[in-house]
Amino acid sequence: MSDCGTDQVLARTRRWLKGFVIGEGLCPFAAEPFRAGRICYRVSTATTLAAVYHDFLVLLDEFCNADPYEQETALLILSRGLVPFDDYIEALAVLECALVEAGLEGHVQLASFHPDYRFAGVDPEDPANFSNRSPLPMFHLIREAGLAAALAAYPHPERIPERNVRHLRRLGLSGIQSLLRND
Repeated sequence: MSDCGTDQVLARTRRWLKGFVIGEGLCPFAAEPFRAGRICYRVSTATTLAAVYHDFLVLLDEFCNADPYEQETALLILSRGLVPFDDYIEALAVLECALVEAGLEGHVQLASFHPDYRFAGVDPEDPANFSNRSPLPMFHLIREAGLAAALAAYPHPERIPERNVRHLRRLGLSGIQSLLRND
């Protein structure tokens, strides 16, 4: 993966969110904060777990102290680090522990996205993996209270993952790659 400038990383992330995540309806809750500018984007050039951890803690502190109506959600986007998926998964476990240690379990949820994301027990080439594949490794902070309110207002939210799997498999790898080509 080449090292991209911050502006390029942000533009690429926003295109992916708008065109793929929102455009394909993978997350029915993403459109409103995206359009309203309530997503906090942070680009990290960290290349070690320790540096990613530091950048995560800085963003987490900012996120927890921000007005939820201004920062509904946040993305820590890694422009250079955690490229191998196994390294990313290791970091994810460490960051999830940090949330627990900070007493934020039940208040902040951590979602994960990576260019090579693959669910356990799922073929790496299964289009379903694209529900968590992103242009660059990233960690998504979500306020539990906001998520609970969104889920309560959405009919059958438990069906979202099933719908995404069906939709992505129907698109197939070639269809998904065509959608992502402008990324």
